[in-house]
Amino acid sequence: VRNPHSVDRYTGGSSSGPAALVSSGLCSGAIGTDGGGSVRIPSSLCGIVGLKTTFGRTDMTGVVCDAGTVEVASPLTSSVEDSVLLYSALAGSRPMDKLTLRPSLLCVPNLVSSENSKILQSVKVGKYTEWFHDVPDNEVSNTCEDALNLLCSTFGCQIEEIILPELEEMRTAHLVSIGSEAFSDMNAHYQAGRRTEMTLDTRASLALFKSFTSADYVAAQCLRRRIMYYHMEAFKKVDVIATPTTGMTAPKIPPSALKGESDYVVSAKLMQFIFAGNLLGLPAISVPVGHDKQGLPIGLQLIGRPWGEASLLRVASAVEV
Repeated sequence: VRNPHSVDRYTGGSSSGPAALVSSGLCSGAIGTDGGGSVRIPSSLCGIVGLKTTFGRTDMTGVVCDAGTVEVASPLTSSVEDSVLLYSALAGSRPMDKLTLRPSLLCVPNLVSSENSKILQSVKVGKYTEWFHDVPDNEVSNTCEDALNLLCSTFGCQIEEIILPELEEMRTAHLVSIGSEAFSDMNAHYQAGRRTEMTLDTRASLALFKSFTSADYVAAQCLRRRIMYYHMEAFKKVDVIATPTTGMTAPKIPPSALKGESDYVVSAKLMQFIFAGNLLGLPAISVPVGHDKQGLPIGLQLIGRPWGEASLLRVASAVEV
């Protein structure tokens, strides 16, 4: 799929089709799935809004990997207001998720309320500066930082410095979790002789995922529990955590990629900030905040507490303004 802002650029994956449709103006909203940033990354690269909901907020019945613990169905839209509308229509937990996860009641913000400015004055935005600026392109972090400063000067929000330990360990735990779960769901098709229907890059990924052991998966879940503790400690100080959505803007598509490609260097830069939303099941949203010198979109990511979509959407709407 080609990026509407530059047809020789990626749209990001894996919900690239919905992102390109919305960015092109062919529709106001679409649905994607986010297991490793697959809603937020294409939203950032295509200059639209991508909301990744709390794990268990949407019914995943019928999705290929519906038995996993990292993936959710979520909206990609042209604006935060459209995101509120599509999220409201899409939300609804499965009975087993209601029993085990106990989601809070669905709540959406009134974005035109006169109380919004007063509410936003009390919002504290967490920023781990060392992580925030750990990007190959300073244009990305500087643009996101300008958006945060404008948010604070306009609405009176406060930026609080936080520290989130073990970010590299979080990346590894996510890879083992999503890889093991994806292989579990796809293995029956793989063993049934349908591997030739899969692209070379998909087959390479499944070969990697097949190498993970049960001990690896259990270790990843132990890491998940510890990293969740670090984030919940941060949420005692702040209401949302802000990062760039991606570490770079849309990269060029090399001609060789048309036959299938596994570029893990580029993938790592695109996925750098998305792991907490998936591994920990936290809600997160990408909002467009500007463009680089080549005219390519830059997205700011906001991460919220579990079931905190309403607060996240309110702050995202202020950023969008």
